[in-house]
Amino acid sequence: MSPSDSLPGLAPAAGGSRWSAPVPGLVLAAGVSFAAWGLASLEAAVFGHALIEPLVLAILLGMAVRTAWPVGARWAPGIRVAAKPALEVAIVALGASVNLPALLRAGPALLGGIAATVVLAILFSYGISRAAGLTHRHAVLVACGNSICGNAAIAAVAPVVRADGEDVASSIAFTNILGITLVLLLPVLGRAVGLSMYQYGVVAGLTVYAVPQVVAATFPVSALSGQVGTLVKLVRVLLLGPVVLVLALGHREPGGSRRFELHRFVPWFIVGFLVLAVARSSGFVPDTVANPLHTVTTALMVLAMAGMGLGVELRGLARAGTRVTAAVAVSLMGLMGASVALIHFLRIR
Repeated sequence: MSPSDSLPGLAPAAGGSRWSAPVPGLVLAAGVSFAAWGLASLEAAVFGHALIEPLVLAILLGMAVRTAWPVGARWAPGIRVAAKPALEVAIVALGASVNLPALLRAGPALLGGIAATVVLAILFSYGISRAAGLTHRHAVLVACGNSICGNAAIAAVAPVVRADGEDVASSIAFTNILGITLVLLLPVLGRAVGLSMYQYGVVAGLTVYAVPQVVAATFPVSALSGQVGTLVKLVRVLLLGPVVLVLALGHREPGGSRRFELHRFVPWFIVGFLVLAVARSSGFVPDTVANPLHTVTTALMVLAMAGMGLGVELRGLARAGTRVTAAVAVSLMGLMGASVALIHFLRIR
């Protein structure tokens, strides 16, 4: 069951046209999305940049609306469309941001080190999350979001492991709260421990969750840090496909066919993501197409997070908040330690 298939408290609407039924909920989700963009623009005007990304604002605003106002059955079809099909299309479009040749120029040692660090971080985060009392599916969301690429990883993994809406929402909310804190504190920590500009870029690329957050945490330090951090971050994003494939293999429906039927347990949007990434790297997707796709991806992600938030009450998150925050915080410290160990192991200067 995907997160959008099980939005708490949202019963299917009775009656109405198949095509018109989603309209009210889509309008509501779009309204929450526009409000998130507006708040982010206000932050940028006051502080020079958005302290909280629209993705995070959308899900938090959606949860606030859901908690303050009982969302009836009339709104459910559109909210589900916002939270599921829109999200899947956004994940496919995300593949246009991947540039394989640029990643290969970083060298095999660093690429292998990044992959190994991500795998170890997933295992460590999963273990910590389970020890904190999270369910298996919730722990997988936290581990992948913490170790790969935050919101996008959680959104991609959730349908595969059939996580419910509250688990998705809490994972994204608390992961991003600590992610924003990391963006603010990491430059100070980097200077305190004496990291070079290149080393700092590697550490930031391995620990900061979202690509915009990596940019915000590195380019103010130096152009070199920004370039290295972005490159390392893209390697982590590239690992999303293989990780989701492995999870899909491990979460097949019980009693299903034992034959290798790719179409039965690998989500179509992950296949689309990988195909588009290869097409982009092969030159079949030019910048004139990739740049608008990036804008579309961001807009659809914000819409999907608004839909996800509208299906979850804040009171439900409060029950798991302490456990999720503790799991993410400890996992993040482990990831930072592994990142510093990697730059010393590879003798990166």
